[in-house]
Amino acid sequence: MVLSKIQPSQLYISEKKLANIKEKTNKNGIVELDPIPIKKLGDDIIYTDGHTRAFLAYQNGEKEISVEWDDDDLDWEMYAVCVQWCKDEAIYTIGDLQKRVVPHKKYEVVWYKRCDTLHAEIAQKKA
Repeated sequence: MVLSKIQPSQLYISEKKLANIKEKTNKNGIVELDPIPIKKLGDDIIYTDGHTRAFLAYQNGEKEISVEWDDDDLDWEMYAVCVQWCKDEAIYTIGDLQKRVVPHKKYEVVWYKRCDTLHAEIAQKKA
């Protein structure tokens, strides 16, 4: 699938996670990635995981990636909020995360903690 057609659902990329995936690049500079899970959410096709792998493909000049439809039962309300956060920050493609690669400790705060807070808020609304 064309990278530019998939909407991110994540605001940041961890430098550490990116470095770990780069280590898997073969000696010819080719990254062999597992298919990246996607899902249709409203009018968008979104990443449900694999942002770092998709970002590395983008950095390596790839225009298309291998994807698979995600059949997991995920918290779609949470994904909808995360996608809206991305749109609010003008993140519409994986390339828009270029200036959002952050040290892992910062990633834990600016992304994981934000998601944990959102998850708790949604759970409280449902209770």
